[in-house]
Amino acid sequence: MWGTWVNVLAILAGTAFGIIIGKYLPQRLQATVTQATGLGILLVGLSMAIQSRNIVLVIVSLAAGGITGEALDIEDHLTGLGRRLERLFTRGSSGQLTRAFVSASLLYCVGAMAVMGSLEAGLRGNYNILYAKALLDGILAVTMSTTQGWGVALAALPVLIYQGSLTLMAAWLQNYLTPAAVTEITATGGLLIIAISLGVLKIKELHIGNLLPSLFFAALLALWWH
Repeated sequence: MWGTWVNVLAILAGTAFGIIIGKYLPQRLQATVTQATGLGILLVGLSMAIQSRNIVLVIVSLAAGGITGEALDIEDHLTGLGRRLERLFTRGSSGQLTRAFVSASLLYCVGAMAVMGSLEAGLRGNYNILYAKALLDGILAVTMSTTQGWGVALAALPVLIYQGSLTLMAAWLQNYLTPAAVTEITATGGLLIIAISLGVLKIKELHIGNLLPSLFFAALLALWWH
């Protein structure tokens, strides 16, 4: 849970910083810090991806996961779910606090970094993804809080519940996965993290949500292979 707590503290600190002096920070500085974080995320993804002991297995997992994700249209379903939740929780409310809370919660929770970071923390006790996500979320909190106020800080609660639950679930699954399976899940997830970094760096936006099933295929194929 340590990585999730760091993420929560980063959101709270970023919100406070943004409300106090964030509006005085130039956009150029914020963009540069975001780019630096993107490079850090790229490094985390690379360090995970090179752990693979069977590159062919990872490639097959990504291909099978991409086909499955496209067939299920996971990316669009996630986007649609976010919009429905936003409409549901802000219906009849013109309060800026509520809207800031919902917007920030969806931004922080719906994404591959939240999933992969929690899995990596639970399976291997590795918090690097969640540390990188904490930095990115903290920067976003600074930017959002300058216009939306303290409602952004409330998003720390769903982050704690969501990522904490995924981490505990992954720790429980660890008892049923072989070390080889965990390694290939990590390597496959590392490539997804690299894909996220490309989006943060504004190089290329990929349908990462549609690639999430590749983690399942990586575990399944690794268990079968070994």
